[in-house]
Amino acid sequence: MLARRWQSALGKNCYPAPMSLHRNVLIETVGLRVEDLVCDAGPHDAPFEEQHAEACVAILDSGAFRYRSGAGAALLVPGSCLLGNAGACFECSHEHHRGDRCLSFHFRADFLEDAAASVSGLRRITFGSAHLPARAANLPLLSRALVARDREDGELLEECAFELLVHALGGGEPNAGAARVSRRDGERIAEAVRIIDRTPDTAPGIETLAAAVHTSPFHFLRTFKQVVGMPPRQYVLYARLTRAARRIATTMDAIGGIALDCGFGDLSTFARQFRRAFGCRPQEYRARMRRSAH
Repeated sequence: MLARRWQSALGKNCYPAPMSLHRNVLIETVGLRVEDLVCDAGPHDAPFEEQHAEACVAILDSGAFRYRSGAGAALLVPGSCLLGNAGACFECSHEHHRGDRCLSFHFRADFLEDAAASVSGLRRITFGSAHLPARAANLPLLSRALVARDREDGELLEECAFELLVHALGGGEPNAGAARVSRRDGERIAEAVRIIDRTPDTAPGIETLAAAVHTSPFHFLRTFKQVVGMPPRQYVLYARLTRAARRIATTMDAIGGIALDCGFGDLSTFARQFRRAFGCRPQEYRARMRRSAH
């Protein structure tokens, strides 16, 4: 038992009555708590304000919402990560989309200090931005964490928690352009991401997506990259590879069938793209993930 009760970093008592937050605690140790969070807030719910009780890194698995803190503002979409410093006030609003699901990691101060001390050259124990945008380079780590959640694999979740924290403290370059996107453009990009995530295997082209959200292809391309952190075509590939990796790790379905189901025209193209993203062949990835489960 912990000496004190953890407080939710996403606001236990601040939600309006029509909205609910479903929380499943996957791990709870002295320094770390990992939660699977499902929120059903939508455009007609008032934004809620809260304070992070602990440092928090949350992977957005589905949905979209706008997040504001003292470190900045961003429209979060699948593949991006919310970053919250302990004690920082923040606001979340779902003005573009109803509902989201996050895998949320909460860290106590001593866990942060241990992480910083274990990495050569890493001195900062606070996050320098409000979020990490979707990046192809993050795909293996985020996919592994989501697979660990789906399998309720506590050991793998702890491993991912450390890697994710070090990655977030290192920070990379935050997607500063996302904060400058207008509310209307945010709505357009959120809708485009929703279209892609619903059916990444048959995601439409740029002109079709731009027409679906009532903007020009040029403006769509520019604002999509500003908000999401990568161009639409790369995000479609990201979504397809994410879906494929999770099926490879959690089922024994044939690799070729998974490739076709996830929108790849042939197995060789899929194998090449998968190896480029994950550093190994699909069959090797399945074997590694199965070993990690034992």
